[in-house]
Amino acid sequence: MARRTGAISGPIAAGTVFALILAALGAVASRADWPVVFGTADWAVLRFTVWQALLSALLSVTFAVPVARGLARRQFKGRALLVTLLGAPFILPVIVAVLGLLVVFGRSGWISQGLGLLGLPPLSIYGLEGVVLAHVFFNMPLATRLILQGWQAIPSEQFRLTGQLGLPPWTVFRTLEWPVLRQVAPGAFALIFVLCLTSFAVALTLGDGPRATTIELAIYQAFRLDFDLGRAAVLSLLQLIVAGSAAVIALWVLPPIVIQMGRDRPLQRWDARGRGQRVLDTFWITLAAGFLLLPLGAIATSGLMGLGDMPAQVWHAAWTSFWVATLSTGLLVALALPISIWLAQARWGGAEALTLIGLAASPLMIGTGWFILIFPFAAPVDFALMVTTLVNAMMALPFAVRFLMPAMRQVMTDYGKLSTGLGLSGFALWRIVVLPRVRGPLGFAAGLAAALSVGDLGVVTLFADPDRVTLPLQMYRLMGSYRTDAAAGAALVLLALALAMFWVCDAWGRRHAEG
Repeated sequence: MARRTGAISGPIAAGTVFALILAALGAVASRADWPVVFGTADWAVLRFTVWQALLSALLSVTFAVPVARGLARRQFKGRALLVTLLGAPFILPVIVAVLGLLVVFGRSGWISQGLGLLGLPPLSIYGLEGVVLAHVFFNMPLATRLILQGWQAIPSEQFRLTGQLGLPPWTVFRTLEWPVLRQVAPGAFALIFVLCLTSFAVALTLGDGPRATTIELAIYQAFRLDFDLGRAAVLSLLQLIVAGSAAVIALWVLPPIVIQMGRDRPLQRWDARGRGQRVLDTFWITLAAGFLLLPLGAIATSGLMGLGDMPAQVWHAAWTSFWVATLSTGLLVALALPISIWLAQARWGGAEALTLIGLAASPLMIGTGWFILIFPFAAPVDFALMVTTLVNAMMALPFAVRFLMPAMRQVMTDYGKLSTGLGLSGFALWRIVVLPRVRGPLGFAAGLAAALSVGDLGVVTLFADPDRVTLPLQMYRLMGSYRTDAAAGAALVLLALALAMFWVCDAWGRRHAEG
């Protein structure tokens, strides 16, 4: 059945991705000076990269624990909407979120203006503080969702028993919630740590000179500012070693999550009835909601006022971003479907490890490698958008495969033998059996890929010229030229475009699932 289709096309798709990354790595290695020697500046960049990733992951998970506990214990109007909004930062274009954070927390932002009225100095979020703040903004909601999902899987009968026994909240936490948290939190920490290691746009916009330079940003500076391909190659290898090692360690420390099944009764928390517990939960939920919603509100408010100041180039860049994201999403689907069905049938337990290890591949490393490969034969700027489309698809692939694999496994279990008996294979198998049953997660994965691609500010910065720019790059240039109002208008357009593309793809998948 699908084993014939998946066993052939899956390895081909995975091998193609691997070959593209390997070619980039080989090109980078060819320009490095051997033996590779890391200087003082390189070690400083490495220390800052690891330190900011550790702080970001630690603060994100620490902040997420009381927020997730409050959401798990409370039912209130708007709770479902708030939980949904917790997923917004993950699809929010990074450059847009940074502008929103600057409007709220910057030197002339809302909070600094309030401090000025009290005679206090303004805030400064450039440097380590700004990088960590932005990473927590993006990743705290992700950690909250992961922890909340783990706690919601605890059978309601166990909470009913703790209520009948009159156990205090601390005992409930220690006996029921802590074992789940101990399983989920290390994985959340590891995932966020790897994501922060390879973050580029945050360091580009909020970094503060040499003291706040990540490896990704140092690659960009060596490549774009100095055109020092040798140093860019050395830094790319360093990035691959660091991120790859972190991914392997993450897989090693990540324990399996065993989800128990209850009788599907409505979850009621008897340990949260006290006034003190109610005040504590309300405080953390309100703090998280404000931290999440204020920058989003700032983007909407500033963007509406700046729409009239946008140059015509913004609309051309928006069209470019749209079709690049569309092509990237189509390529992602073409790769993710065969790879996920192949891994879903794999008999070795480390199959899913490939999805997290894929995060270790740095977009700038791949972009640098392909620039080196193209440069002797053609002008790399002519291939800027093609390489951007390809890299965006490969960077979203680990997430898409993880979303698709559970549904693929279920299809194999429920319909594998029946399809084999009916002689279904090839396109007929995909059309009749597989695609209708994975359409929900496929739509979500495609929407995520489209939103991430349309908001990406990475590889395009290496290749782009004034005539070939995406909307995030155009917005960054407006910010760099201090055209704040025009940048705010472009941010609103970019936000609307990213959310619209995500909604269209996700709604396509959900409409089938609901039907």
